[in-house]
Amino acid sequence: MTVVGIWLLAINGMIGAGIFGVPSEAARLTGIYSPLIFLLCGLLLAPVMLVVGEVSSYFRHTGGPILYAHEAFGPLVGFQTGWAFYIARVTAFAANLSLLITSLAYLWPGADQGIFRIALLALICGGFTWVNVIGAKHAMRSIGILTILKFLPLVALVIFGLGHLTPESLPFAETAMPARSAIGAAALFSIYAFVGWESALVPAGEARNPTRDTPRALLLALAVATLLYVMIQAVAVAVLPDLESSERPLVDVAAVLIGPAGAILLMAGVVASVGGNVASSMFSTPRMTYTLARDGGLPAWFAEVHPRFRTPANSVIFLGAIVFLLSVVGKFAWLAGMSAVVRLLIYLVCIGALPHLRRKYANAAGQKRLPGGWTLPVISIAVCVWLLTQITLNGALVTAAFLAIGGVLYLWRQTHTQRRDRSG
Repeated sequence: MTVVGIWLLAINGMIGAGIFGVPSEAARLTGIYSPLIFLLCGLLLAPVMLVVGEVSSYFRHTGGPILYAHEAFGPLVGFQTGWAFYIARVTAFAANLSLLITSLAYLWPGADQGIFRIALLALICGGFTWVNVIGAKHAMRSIGILTILKFLPLVALVIFGLGHLTPESLPFAETAMPARSAIGAAALFSIYAFVGWESALVPAGEARNPTRDTPRALLLALAVATLLYVMIQAVAVAVLPDLESSERPLVDVAAVLIGPAGAILLMAGVVASVGGNVASSMFSTPRMTYTLARDGGLPAWFAEVHPRFRTPANSVIFLGAIVFLLSVVGKFAWLAGMSAVVRLLIYLVCIGALPHLRRKYANAAGQKRLPGGWTLPVISIAVCVWLLTQITLNGALVTAAFLAIGGVLYLWRQTHTQRRDRSG
């Protein structure tokens, strides 16, 4: 792959469902300064991307963060990183599904309330589960149908809103800065709109020149996403006075700017983007538990293959069930925040692997290090730790509980395997 190939993977991972739901919460926390929160997130993520990009360049085969953790810290940390990746995807899946139902309520009032919401969630989860059980071919076809250009409605929103960006609509000089705690909380939540770029790391070892191309591609994707997000948030703040209370912020902004046609255009963008994300996650995420079970980390039940369709049916069904439960009891903001927190933990593991990899591959041909010695890794760790300190106690306990479940499953499988080996 070239720079363009890695960039396409990264930008498609980043620009997805998050930006359709994040603007209202960012505005609630930081008001008219919320566009600058997206700029702050871009600046904070730059050193993290560079360091993780260097880590990925030491590998010439696929694997991503799970591979880096296993190489540097051993099988237990490698498994926990894979389990964390699974949690991040599951919570993002549930968050996006919740956002999809909320957005559909624009066309179908009441769809996001009570029994109708639960029925729709069950229908969507059940439908995607069934499609993925009966065969990968059908699943990929559904992804292809749902994966349309997601830039079009977002760029159109910015173009139509440029004329509204005036000193009167964004009175920074007359508005007090938000509290530091609000800035931190908004940054942690808004990071959700930027995550997903790590999907480009999995095949990065297949790049033509990974040491050079991966950091460039990641930074280019970050620059494009940051610019687009800052402009979208600025337009949203300028044209929608009650942005912080909107449940479907960009749809409401489009309705103000373009009228009903604009709202429908944005609705189509939400459905396509979230639907494509959900379909992709339903296809790829069960393969994680299948692989972890096949490699001995999870109970063998997760690795069982359907006798007729040859798909990891148990892993697919398990994912459908847990996503349904999370999307029923959890709201978009809570689920998105948890997904962002878990990804920050994964980034920390990747950064922590760097000293081992630098020592091991110090004399490898063609290896290049980022400039500045250990400055960028230290900054990256500080960024992740600062963002993690913004999590609430409840969020920290729930995240720890999910990670603990993974640890228990791993230890149970190891104990079971050892007993079987001794008895055999």
